[in-house]
Amino acid sequence: MARLILLFLFFPAVIFAQNITVSGKVSAADTKAPLGRASVFLSNSSFGTSTAPDGTFTLNGLKPGQYNLVVTTVGYEDHTETILLANDPVKLNIELSPRAVQLKEVNISTLTKADLKMALEQFKQEFIGEDDNARDCKIMNPEVLNFSFHQNKNVLEAYNNDFLIVENHALGYRIKFLLKNFKSERLTGRVVYTGQRFFEELPGKEAQKKKWIKNRDDAYYGSAMHFYRALYTDSLVSAGFRIYRLTRTLNTNRPSEEVIQQHLDKAKELQADSFLYWTSMKRASRYSRQILGKDQLAVKDILRRTNQPGLFAIMFPDYLYVIYTKKWEVNYFKDLYRAPDNLNYATTIISFVNNNQGALFDRNGTVIGDSPLYEGSWANARLSEMIPVDYTPGAPPNR
Repeated sequence: MARLILLFLFFPAVIFAQNITVSGKVSAADTKAPLGRASVFLSNSSFGTSTAPDGTFTLNGLKPGQYNLVVTTVGYEDHTETILLANDPVKLNIELSPRAVQLKEVNISTLTKADLKMALEQFKQEFIGEDDNARDCKIMNPEVLNFSFHQNKNVLEAYNNDFLIVENHALGYRIKFLLKNFKSERLTGRVVYTGQRFFEELPGKEAQKKKWIKNRDDAYYGSAMHFYRALYTDSLVSAGFRIYRLTRTLNTNRPSEEVIQQHLDKAKELQADSFLYWTSMKRASRYSRQILGKDQLAVKDILRRTNQPGLFAIMFPDYLYVIYTKKWEVNYFKDLYRAPDNLNYATTIISFVNNNQGALFDRNGTVIGDSPLYEGSWANARLSEMIPVDYTPGAPPNR
């Protein structure tokens, strides 16, 4: 079964350009006292700092555009606000409210050591990834994570109230992630999480930095970020992307994942032929028919401009079939349709969460609000391959 991933991250809309400053002061809403050592950053970027003892902060070298500015510190509620940067510097006065008692009760002490180990391993696979880069990633503070299992361990949830710190030694980033919630459903393969993240450069020698740049470019080219940037600049073909319309018919003879799993869980009680039957149902495709359009779609077929400067909408009927011709697919996806005459290029199928309402994205190639649903290559992309929104790639691959 193809792995599905649904991201609800708070992405900023960034427009490439100049050098702007955001400064301000952070204080407590109740006492008006300045709050030093509070973290201030632009979500999903490499722009961040900490407040001085008097609560002041400055972010330099910013590009014009719309950002989500995040302020967080121990004992206070996180503060997030959208800021629009043009040409003039921005000054902010931010007050943080004392943090209320945590209402969400997830008591990790109710899990056994074996359960905690299993939960952490599953979290690493679904949140960080299982690719080559993931092997060079390390969670520096796993103790900040709270876990809970549901429905016979088929659903894992996690959250934290402090930064989860992951060092990615494949890409050269230290990533600080405020993970508000994480949910992994093993039956459907769906992963959903929300949060804010901030990228910091890891220290390294010149040879190491050159390797990081190469790995970052490898992660960028063919990614969703690359696709959306190429889409709004009408450069999909030269970038190596081809897009088609895909229509699907559900396989009505295949039971739901839940029903199949219920029968497989009783495997010891089943007769051999019954077990083989439900195993075959598990392997069966979710679709009885998939038809790929013969003609490539043009940018004008799926791109819509909005009345908000720098924001675009992607809309299409059925499913969008995206091929990236400069990378080979290294994974097998059972429900990912392959035309007989198509080479094994990296391929992603895009659909929308809310039928055909479309999705918004910015010039930096990041989706704003609810992301489309990805199957195939992009569905495998996890934290191990993620780069900040302000990343500028080097030369594209030749093939």
